[in-house]
Amino acid sequence: MLLLYIRMRFLCPIPQPYQWEIKGKQPKIKQKQRNRERRTIFGCVEPKTGKVVYQVSERGNAKTFFSFLIKVVKAYQGDKVYMVLDNVAYHHSRRIKTVLERYNHRLELIFLPPYSPDLNPVERIWWFMRKKISHNRYLQTMDQRLELLKQFMTSFEIENYQGKILSNICSEIN
Repeated sequence: MLLLYIRMRFLCPIPQPYQWEIKGKQPKIKQKQRNRERRTIFGCVEPKTGKVVYQVSERGNAKTFFSFLIKVVKAYQGDKVYMVLDNVAYHHSRRIKTVLERYNHRLELIFLPPYSPDLNPVERIWWFMRKKISHNRYLQTMDQRLELLKQFMTSFEIENYQGKILSNICSEIN
């Protein structure tokens, strides 16, 4: 089973990417900068079906990545999982390598070349998700953002099952 992997961070409140303003007038954006809440989202998509497996963690590190890998392997019991991913340092940690050596019959990680997110089609999916649930929206709490993430992932899976989104997003890569 081929899976495309991505990890990203959620900040709350998020930086506002752009807004309308009168020409020549500097916009004032009221946004708290201290005590931002952060979450790391690990996720993978099966291109063939659009099935999504994701996990929200307090931090992104070898321990949380390991728990995500366990979740993925459990979701695909009976199948060998080939996961395409980037080169974040904890993906290559000693802890992960020992587990991969032990379970190489169930899981194999395929690393992209360094600094090449454009080669991973799932980057487009994450971009689409951020655009749909966070750009130009003010959300007071992290819980609100995580609820929108859950709703997005559910609708994403349903629409992909119907063949509507995934092929269009991944084909938009230039």
